[in-house]
Amino acid sequence: MLGEVLTAVVTPFREDGSVDVESFRALCGFLLDNGSDGIVVTGTTGEAPTLSDAERMALYEAAVDVAAGRGTVVAGTGTNATAHSVHLTEQAHELGVDGFLVVTPYYNKPPQRGIVAHVEAIAAVTDRPVVFYDIPSRVVVDAEPGTIARLAEIDNVRAVKQAKPSIDAARHVVACGLDLYAGDDDLILPFLEVGAVGGICVHTHVVGTQVKELIASYRAGEVERAHALDEELRPSIELLRVQTNPIAIKKALQLLGHEVGGLRLPLVEADEAETAQIRDCLERLGLVGALA
Repeated sequence: MLGEVLTAVVTPFREDGSVDVESFRALCGFLLDNGSDGIVVTGTTGEAPTLSDAERMALYEAAVDVAAGRGTVVAGTGTNATAHSVHLTEQAHELGVDGFLVVTPYYNKPPQRGIVAHVEAIAAVTDRPVVFYDIPSRVVVDAEPGTIARLAEIDNVRAVKQAKPSIDAARHVVACGLDLYAGDDDLILPFLEVGAVGGICVHTHVVGTQVKELIASYRAGEVERAHALDEELRPSIELLRVQTNPIAIKKALQLLGHEVGGLRLPLVEADEAETAQIRDCLERLGLVGALA
């Protein structure tokens, strides 16, 4: 539908804190040339809560331009306010994005029927695919099996990005006829084993070609090769766990020569000890200096 490997792209900032659209364009092009079938813009990794609506639209417009004929663009338009999410979706639709990522409303703690009503309202303003983002570690509320089944009844809700390790929940997504994407990077292989399409990833900023090869190997029946690649990629998972996303992946990109700038508060730069851990992970991946 939207591709096997989608990278939730970081948002580069200039020294003055403004969005660096040119560096964003360069990074999107790099990702599409290195294993990503598409990019997810203004997700968690893109520091969406700190971006203005105008900044979001500038990023969507740039991504659509860079990805034309090369890959898909999914706009993260879900927020914890339904009316705002609808507004963002309408605007992003007009800019030509290929789909939308809609997270369970955070902080509000809606009941399950509230989640369904929220997604229904957003899906109603576009005919393009909507990916529901199930990430209870950040939103507190866990989307129940019945909720997934009800979401599957909405015509253009086509997929679920599942960022929780439950294999039963993953199987249920597939059984409901929805495309399943691993929402945590260490879940790609186990989710492929129950019918996933692929992953919406963060580590693919630096190991995109390897992840694409892992998926291709699994689909070709080369299961042992897929497991070997999964093991080789362990340091990329360790890297992401050094500090809250996207702190670690931004530092990794900086170390590899990409112009992504710093972060917006309340996120802060990796400290010296964290940077050393990130560098160690990159060294074990054989990447230090390779992508600069």
